[in-house]
Amino acid sequence: MQQPAQSSIPNRPLLVQTTDGLRVPGIANLHSHAFQRAMAGLAERQTHPEDSFWTWRETMYRFAARMTLDSTYAVARQLYVEMLEAGYTTVCEFHYLHYATDGRTYDNPAQMSQALIAAARDSGIRMTLLPVLYMTGGFDGRALSARQQRFGHDVDAFLRLMQALRAEENDLLRIGCAFHSLRAVPEAAMREVLAALPEQMPVHIHIAEQIGEVQDCLSLRGARPVEWLQQHFELSPRWTLVHATHLTAEEIHGIARSGATVAICPTTEANLGDGLFPLRDYLQAGGAWGIGSDSHISVSPVEELRWLEYGQRLATRHRNIAVTPDSPSVGETLLRGALASARQATGQDGSGDHLLLDAAAPIFAGVQPSDAVDRWIFSGNRSAVQSVYVGGRQVVANGRHARRDEIAAGYRAAMRGLLVD
Repeated sequence: MQQPAQSSIPNRPLLVQTTDGLRVPGIANLHSHAFQRAMAGLAERQTHPEDSFWTWRETMYRFAARMTLDSTYAVARQLYVEMLEAGYTTVCEFHYLHYATDGRTYDNPAQMSQALIAAARDSGIRMTLLPVLYMTGGFDGRALSARQQRFGHDVDAFLRLMQALRAEENDLLRIGCAFHSLRAVPEAAMREVLAALPEQMPVHIHIAEQIGEVQDCLSLRGARPVEWLQQHFELSPRWTLVHATHLTAEEIHGIARSGATVAICPTTEANLGDGLFPLRDYLQAGGAWGIGSDSHISVSPVEELRWLEYGQRLATRHRNIAVTPDSPSVGETLLRGALASARQATGQDGSGDHLLLDAAAPIFAGVQPSDAVDRWIFSGNRSAVQSVYVGGRQVVANGRHARRDEIAAGYRAAMRGLLVD
């Protein structure tokens, strides 16, 4: 097994006082489905007495069926502006809406991917685009349902898409690979894709998000999802396991030993009723992790980090869970962990990416530098982000993106079309 990659983050201060403000490294959002920002708040009415992730998924499929090239671009651009204003400087876009609304393949099969690339470019965020391979509707290998047809590829078509997109890489754009989930990609297809792609390319996969998924995998494959993945593939720092909510002690230690990252998405996991990631045990095992906003019912790294801790407090009925022997500050432990995994999970070095927090904000009044990160994460909901730089270029000033009004107007127009019944 490969050992976890060593990061320089733990060896330098997280927050530096400058004449312009409190400087913090930019934060990577490790898991995004951009189109779902448009449906945030629209799945909060009961559709079934036993509403769950699986009933929410049907609502999401119906909404996804409406997304066009233009609306995908408009929604993603709005989302990325919101991310930048909140302090995210990199987004990993887990992208599976590949085809037209009627299921047709575009003349240019990369067209939906390029709409997202254009949205990232126009907003100024750093992107790792993760085209998703999606082949089957369950562990039993069933065909994709009608609502999943827009997501599907065979291996050859997927590799052609990857080749076309890799030609577009630049300083702010990297292409990685995503397998939707073990239930959606057969083992042979995973092996064929991995053999065809560069060894260091980031690989992301949804895994062990739901108890139902774990039970199905046990029934049909004789092992839990993470257990099965560990048995059949050599996990390494190139892998990011999205959610990994339901883990045994053996799985926790196996992930930690491999150096793989877990992308935890606390606000989405709470919204969907997924369950709580075993954070304390994972930290004690030395595992790498980061955060993602996933379905974007919240677009705030502060809220993801805060609720990562608060979920643990509610479950254990204790305080100050996310600490280590050499890091007694919860805020610093959380921020340090999120920053440390960014390079390996995104494939980007984040050069020139940083935030300036408003040192004059009331939450920092009289605060010692050693307490400033805790105050930022655990004191109120008013954003303290004043300026944001990506690749050395300023994209947010005085808390506002330079193109906020223009981009919001395009988003409103797109929403009027999406929400017409």
